[in-house]
Amino acid sequence: MTMLRIAAAAAAVLAVTAPAAAQEGRFQIKAFATAVLPDGKIDTVVTNRLGVGPTAQTRATDSVVPTIAAEYFVSPNFSIETICCVTPHDVRGTGGLAGARLVNNAIILPATVTAKLHFDLGGLKPYVGAGPSRFFIFGEGVGANARTLGVTRVNLTDSFGAALQAGFDLPINDRGLGLSVDAKRYFVGTTARFFNGNTVALETKHDLDPWVVSAGIAYRF
Repeated sequence: MTMLRIAAAAAAVLAVTAPAAAQEGRFQIKAFATAVLPDGKIDTVVTNRLGVGPTAQTRATDSVVPTIAAEYFVSPNFSIETICCVTPHDVRGTGGLAGARLVNNAIILPATVTAKLHFDLGGLKPYVGAGPSRFFIFGEGVGANARTLGVTRVNLTDSFGAALQAGFDLPINDRGLGLSVDAKRYFVGTTARFFNGNTVALETKHDLDPWVVSAGIAYRF
C-alpha cells in the first residue's frame, strides 16, 4: 500500500511539473539588423527669413544600424517590448531645394514601448503591437548649403509619437533560440530651427514617420 502511495505521489508531481517544464520563458532578447526608412516631409513653414521657395521640400536619409529588443511575456499571448538603438540621419533638400545639404548627422534615439498580441500557427508565431514613442534628437550639424545661406546652428526638437508594429518569431530549437522579423511604422514629427546667430532664420514643422524594418536572432528564457 505504501508503494502505491509513493507511486501516486510521484505521478502527481510529474503531472504538475511536466507542463511547467515545457512552458516557454517569460523573457526574450532579440539582436537585429535594422533599416530605418524616414517617410516624412515639411508640414508647415513657421518662419522663413531665408526666402525658401514654396516648392522646397526635404527628406531624411535612410540608415541601417544594429538594434536590441527586450521583451517580457505577461502571458503566453501578451507581451511588453522596448528597443535600444541610435540611428544617424542627414537631411537633404528636394523640390526647390533639390540636392541641398541642410542637416548633417542628426542622431535619433527612438525610445519606444509596445504592447504585443501573439498568435501561434503551429510553430510560426506572428504578432501585432502598438505603443508610445519619444524621439530624442541630438548631435545635428549645419549642412554645407545651409551654411552658405548664413545658418550658424540648427536644432531638431524632441517629440512624442506612436508606433504600430507587426512581425513574427520562428523557434529553431527547443532551447529558446529563434529567428525574428519585425516592422514598425512610426507617426512622429519634429520642428527644425535654423539659426543665424541667435535669430531663427527658418523654422519648419516636419513629419518624420519612418518605417523601421528589422531581422535577426531571438533568445527566449
